Amino acid sequence: MRRFYTIILGLLFSVNALAQVQRLTLGEVVQMAREGSIASKQAVTQKKTNYWKYRSFVADFKPQLSLNGTLPGFTRSYIQVVQPDGNISFQPVSYNNSQVNLQLSQSIALTGGTVFAQQQVQRFDDFARNKTSYNGIPFEVGIDQPLFRFNEMKWNRKIEPLKYQEGNQQYIASLEQVALNATGYYFELLVAQVNLQIADKNRSNNDTLYKIAQHKLELGKISQNDLLQLQMGLLTAQKDLASAQQAAAVASLKLKMFLSSREEKAVELEIPVESKAFQIVTQIALNEAFANRSDAIAFKRRVLEADKEVQRAQKENGLNASLQATFGLSNQGVRPADIYISPQDREFIQLQFTLPIMTWGRNKARTEVAKANQEFARQSVEQDRLTFEQEIFTQVTLLQMLQKQVKLTKLTDGIAASRYQIAQERFILSNLSVTDLGIAMQEKDRARRDYILALRDYWQSYYSLRLLTLYDFEKNEKIQ
Repeated sequence: MRRFYTIILGLLFSVNALAQVQRLTLGEVVQMAREGSIASKQAVTQKKTNYWKYRSFVADFKPQLSLNGTLPGFTRSYIQVVQPDGNISFQPVSYNNSQVNLQLSQSIALTGGTVFAQQQVQRFDDFARNKTSYNGIPFEVGIDQPLFRFNEMKWNRKIEPLKYQEGNQQYIASLEQVALNATGYYFELLVAQVNLQIADKNRSNNDTLYKIAQHKLELGKISQNDLLQLQMGLLTAQKDLASAQQAAAVASLKLKMFLSSREEKAVELEIPVESKAFQIVTQIALNEAFANRSDAIAFKRRVLEADKEVQRAQKENGLNASLQATFGLSNQGVRPADIYISPQDREFIQLQFTLPIMTWGRNKARTEVAKANQEFARQSVEQDRLTFEQEIFTQVTLLQMLQKQVKLTKLTDGIAASRYQIAQERFILSNLSVTDLGIAMQEKDRARRDYILALRDYWQSYYSLRLLTLYDFEKNEKIQ
């Protein structure tokens, strides 16, 4: 009966131990990173910021209705009053001067000006004389139009939509960068876990082989030197196991921190297989990259911004003028309703201008600086464009090479494992030296690590190409 309870407790312990392990695939880790990592949340926040900045820009070109005024405008003081004989007399004043203005305005991007319509009411209370009067503008339309000046609004309408598109594509790229980073952390832990498995297996094998060697020494089938060599191998395997356990623990913590996971279960990763073979046409990759990447949109924006600064320098260094004109109705009275009874015409027009005459070459210097910056920006964009194309070409070539490399290392891993199994059996049968056994074990370990590292390089290259093109070559569709 005691033996029965021991078996039951052992089974329960085993089930509990299995429940404490969280097994994850590469796809699951990437999805968890996209949804829960701090980096992905920052990308979402940046996207929202980009959206509302563009909404604010668009709203600037829609009609704006505003109410402004002064309520109250009370003053009690002494003011100087010039007398008929030229002397100054300080007279007490006590009044309230309040006004309210309702204005509807509209920006004109084509000309850079503003048109508006407004209505205004003003009330003046003279408390010293106990008198109240009203003044107002029942209706007025006007225009404020810069002439021969730089039109900021016209250029912003070209540049701001590009910034908005650039921000949207940057969001998609940020999520792909999250996937790439998650892949890096995944394989860092996977390599550590494979090293741990290798170290644990080697320690177990070395322990078994050392015990067999002790028996062989008693039978005189191996030398004392071979036994010591196996003992050294066992000690080394024990040391490697301790080191591998520490590396796996650190890598596991890094992955959990990146995923913002507070899960206390141990993480066990599955070895991913390479995706199904797919053809990558370099020209298609280039076309998709220039169509989808925020960098490609930034190339256009940077050139436009340089052109904008050249025109700013040219316009602001020449004749600058501003036309202000209004037409409406106005009136005054002792009651608010008097303002709207037989109002009189109200006109205002003003033209202000500034014309530089002698600047000692300052205006030309500013223009030349802007032109030089424009040329530099064009050269930088061209260089960045070439680098951009080179990155795409290199990544396509690398991924195609790694697709083959994974298959070769997988095959090598299987052969090395089989060879070590044969070598181990031959050693037990006293048909193989300790040195040859050690070589077979090293080749087996190296082949296993090479396969995992090849998988790591393949999947990192795979997600790097997705990041560079924002295109899914497996599904042949843009990444949304």
